[in-house]
Amino acid sequence: MDDISTFLTHNWLNLAALAWFLVCFRGYIFYVKRKSLTTPCLVSVMHMYRQEWMRRVMERENRIADTSAIANLERSVSFFASTTMLILAGLMTVLGSTDKAIDLVADIPFVVMATRQEWELKILLLIVLFIYAFFKFTWSLRQYGFVSVMIGGAPLPEEQVSQQVRQVTADRIAKMASKAANNFNTGLRTYYFSQAVLGWFINPILFMGLATFIVYILYRREFKSSTLHILKMSSDPEKKR
Repeated sequence: MDDISTFLTHNWLNLAALAWFLVCFRGYIFYVKRKSLTTPCLVSVMHMYRQEWMRRVMERENRIADTSAIANLERSVSFFASTTMLILAGLMTVLGSTDKAIDLVADIPFVVMATRQEWELKILLLIVLFIYAFFKFTWSLRQYGFVSVMIGGAPLPEEQVSQQVRQVTADRIAKMASKAANNFNTGLRTYYFSQAVLGWFINPILFMGLATFIVYILYRREFKSSTLHILKMSSDPEKKR
């Protein structure tokens, strides 16, 4: 009991910083998931574009261009999945060279010197984050593969199926494509938040500040950016003026 009390006394700031980071990380992901149901944002607006895309797919006999577009998206996800593996390999190398890494940052201003165990825990947090990102990227990759199969199995224009069936099919494919994109987005957000963890190696206060700043950046880009404004623009030229 005394050991636990001593640990909490000496590491309360680090524990508070870690708790704040987890609140920012998981809280923002949960916030976006709920907020996108009621508020226009990149997630909700892009889902509308995917629905429109798949309705057009139902009208085309030749869908080579559509499957090529899905393949391009898969390549982007595959790049990040491969990069994540390289990052994990680098982190494992750093984990085996902890003493050299500690000496490397010792001369940086405002650095709060950490013990070897504390340093290793910080690296382990990065490893956990990138493992999480890897699973998100690979699941996104598989889901994009499912989208390709679903497009291949969708009814052709000359087939005698009702408009309702075509609409339901288009919505189902669009939903799968959005699931793939959302998992990819979660992996990218994990990359963003991993940058905040780098501040923990210098100072816990900086760690908390960077985590908060990452939330601000992501919120601005997903809910208030000029990109979102362009995506929301009406197709009616008179309304664009």
